[in-house]
Amino acid sequence: MARTKQFNEEEILDKAISLFWDKGYNGASAQDLVNHLGLSRSSIYDTFSDKHTLFIKALQQYRKQNGDGLKEVLVNSKDIKETIRAIFKQAVLETLQASENKGCFMVNTTTELAIHDKEIAKIVNDNRNEVQGFFFEALQKGQEIGTISKDKDALALARFIFNSYSGIRVSARSSGMDKASLDDIVKVTLSVLD
Repeated sequence: MARTKQFNEEEILDKAISLFWDKGYNGASAQDLVNHLGLSRSSIYDTFSDKHTLFIKALQQYRKQNGDGLKEVLVNSKDIKETIRAIFKQAVLETLQASENKGCFMVNTTTELAIHDKEIAKIVNDNRNEVQGFFFEALQKGQEIGTISKDKDALALARFIFNSYSGIRVSARSSGMDKASLDDIVKVTLSVLD
């Protein structure tokens, strides 16, 4: 008779996100997984098969959690430009308040693994397309109601906004980016919406 799991898989994936975010995929050892997840090696491997599968599931959970939140904020926005400004201000705040220069888990994964791993590259690319799609729909809505300039193509704007947003997250990985520098990036980025 098979034993039943004595843990919540979603909570374990949240712990895995934290570990992989902190150490990266290559930096997280099998012993790190055991220590951080609070599970035996056999439980980890019985549930997730291997480290790669665990990472994929953690990345997918992170993508869903963050994507759902961003989509909800943009869909429910009454003022798209102000909502995008708030999203960027939050990114700057998180970047400045981070005690460790962790950046964004998805961006970190892009730079560490996507170039070498087709499965991870697909998740990263799907995430980019999805988030750009959220921005695109919001920008189109803003153009329709007249709060965002129609001078520029909404898809091109969405791509630019996403790239700038990701860039702020990359900046979190490096030291030396102060609030004034990040605020300049946000100001210029948002100026394209006028």
